[in-house]
Amino acid sequence: MALSEVVRSNAQRTAALVRWTFGRERLRRTSPVASMRSFWGLLLAYWLSERWREAWGLTFLILLLTGLSAQASVWFALTSGELVNRIANFHHPTVPTTPWSLLTTAATLAAIAITRDAGFTAVRHFFSTTLHRKWRQWLDDRFNQALLDSNHTHFHLLQNGFGAASEAEASSPDNIDQRMQEAIKGMTGGAIGLGVGIAGVVLSLGFVGLKLIETSSTVRGLDLLGSYGSACLTFLAIAIYVPLNTFLAAKLGRVLQGLSIRIQSAEGSYRSELNQLLHRSFHVAVINGEPAQKVVNRSRYREIDRTWASLNRVTAGFMGFELVHNFIGSRIVAYAPGLLPYVDKTISLQDYVTGAELATALINECSWFIHAMPDIATLRADARRITELAQAIESVQQPQDYYARSGPSAFEYKTQDAARGLTIHSLELLHAGDANPFLTADKLHFRPGEWTLVVGDSGSGKTSLLKAINALWAHGRGTIITPGKVRSLYAAQDVKLQGVCLKELVCLPDEAETHTDAAVVAALEEAGLEEFAGELSKDGRDGQTWDKLLSGGEKQKLVLAKIILLKPGLLFLDEATSALDSQAVQAFHRSIKDHCPEATAIAITHDTSSIQSGSDADLFDSVLTIDNGIANKAPMAAWRDAQE
Repeated sequence: MALSEVVRSNAQRTAALVRWTFGRERLRRTSPVASMRSFWGLLLAYWLSERWREAWGLTFLILLLTGLSAQASVWFALTSGELVNRIANFHHPTVPTTPWSLLTTAATLAAIAITRDAGFTAVRHFFSTTLHRKWRQWLDDRFNQALLDSNHTHFHLLQNGFGAASEAEASSPDNIDQRMQEAIKGMTGGAIGLGVGIAGVVLSLGFVGLKLIETSSTVRGLDLLGSYGSACLTFLAIAIYVPLNTFLAAKLGRVLQGLSIRIQSAEGSYRSELNQLLHRSFHVAVINGEPAQKVVNRSRYREIDRTWASLNRVTAGFMGFELVHNFIGSRIVAYAPGLLPYVDKTISLQDYVTGAELATALINECSWFIHAMPDIATLRADARRITELAQAIESVQQPQDYYARSGPSAFEYKTQDAARGLTIHSLELLHAGDANPFLTADKLHFRPGEWTLVVGDSGSGKTSLLKAINALWAHGRGTIITPGKVRSLYAAQDVKLQGVCLKELVCLPDEAETHTDAAVVAALEEAGLEEFAGELSKDGRDGQTWDKLLSGGEKQKLVLAKIILLKPGLLFLDEATSALDSQAVQAFHRSIKDHCPEATAIAITHDTSSIQSGSDADLFDSVLTIDNGIANKAPMAAWRDAQE
C-alpha cells in the first residue's frame, strides 16, 4: 500500500473516532436531578428551575414579612420602655402618669405584639409552609421523573444491591422511599427555616442595630466613643456572648448530625427488613419461620435503640445549654451594658429598658443558629441522603458504564428492518464478579412470526437470556439486533399489578384513552375474565386492589388480555402460563396465535409434556435448548425426535 493511502486511511479512522467520541458525548444522558448531586446544587435547584418566578416570589414575600417583623421588634422595644417609664411615673409628684395614657401605651404595646406575632410572623409562616409544600412537590416530581424514565433508571439503580464493599463497586442507595419522602420533607423544611433565620439575623442587625445606635449614650470610661458608648458596649457583649455559644452549639450540632445519620441508617435497615417481610410473608408462615424473623427484627431494632439513647442524651444536654443561654442572654447580657449609664443618670429608665429590649431582640435573632442547631444537623443529614440518591441516579444514566464497575458490560444493541426479525451474535452472559460466562450463544436468529420454545434446567439462564435481549441484564457482551418499529411485550411469571383501575392495567403501557372500553372488554372476555368486564373503572373490590384480589392464574389471564389488545410484534413469555392448567395453557397460546398471527414469540416453560405429546407442538416452530451453558436452536421436529 502506498504511503499516501496509509496516511489517508489513518486520517479517516482518526476522523471517525473523533466523530464517534463527540457523538457519544452529545448522546450522554443526564437525569432531571443531575444538578442536585451537591448540597448547594440541591438547595438552589428549585430557584434556578423553570418555576423560578414562583420560588423567588414566595421568597420575596417571606423576606418582606421578616423585615416587618424586625421593625416591629424595634417598635415593641420603644413602647416597652415607654410603658415601664409611665408605670414608674404613675405616682410622680408633679407630672404623674394618667390611667388613660397608661392604658393607651399598654394597648399600643399589645397591638404591636399582636401585629408582629399574629400578623407578620403568622402570615410569614403561611408563606413559608407554602414554599415548603411547593418546593417539596417540585423535588418529588423531579426524582419521580428521574427514577421512572424510559431508561428504566429505577431498575438499574436496584440491580446491584446496597452496600458495596468499595467505591469501585456499583451500589444503590437504601430505602429510596424514605429518601424521597421523609428526607426531602425534612430537608426542605429545615432549609427554609435556616434561610428565614439568616434573613432575620441580617434584617435585625439592620433595623434593631440602627435603633441601638440611635438611642445610644455615653459610658463612663469610654469617653472616646462619645454618645456611641452604650451601643458599642452592647454590640461587644453580643459579639462575645453569641458567637462563643454558637461555637459550642456547633460542636454539639456535629454530634447530633452524626447521630442523626446513624439513626436514619438504622431506621432504614429495619424498615427494609419489614418491607422484605411483606414480600415473603407466605414463605415465613408456611415454614413456621416466625422465631427466626423475630431474631432478625430484634437485631435490626437494637441499633435503633442504642443510637436513639445516645441521641436523647445529647439532645437533653443541648436543651439545657439552650435554656441557660436564653436566660443569661435576656436577663444579664441584654441589661448589663446599659446599667452603667443608668446608674450615672446618663439615661432615663425608659431609655435603659428600651436599650435592654433592643439588645434582647438582637440576641434572640442572632441566637437563631443556636436554637435551630438540631434542625440544621438534621438538615445536613437529610440533604446527604438526597444528594446520594441524586448521585446514584446520575450514575446509571449510562447503564453499561454503571454495570462495568462490577463486571464486564459490553452489550451492543441495534435495530434492523422488521422483515429480518431478531438476531443475536456472540452473546456471553456473566454474573457480577465472575470472569467466565454462564451462558453463551454464537448466533441465534428468530424469523418474523416464528414461535420458539426455550428449554433448559433450572438456573441455566433462560430468563437471563430474555432479560439480556430486553437490555435488562447487567453483565456480559454481545450484539443484539431487534426488529425496528415493532412493539415488544415481556410477560413475566410473577405478575405484580400497579394500583390503578382495571382498564389502565390492561392498556399499559398505553394510556387508557387510547383504547375503547369495548375493545378492552372484548380482550378480557377472550382471555376468560368476563366476570370483571363491567368493572373497568374500578381499582379493585371491597377495599382490595386488583393485585391482592386476583389469583396467580387470573393475573396471567390479564396479561393475555393485554397481549390481545396491544397485539405486540415481538413477544417474550417467561413462564407466563405457570399458574394455568394444561387446558388453559393451550387456550392461552391459541388466543395469542389467533390475535397476533405475525408476532415473533420466545417462550420459556418447564413443563414440556403438552408439546412433546403433540397438543401444542404445532404452535412452536423451533426450540432453543440451553445445555452446559451453551444455547442452540433447532427446528421443533428435530427436537421432538431427539426427545423420543
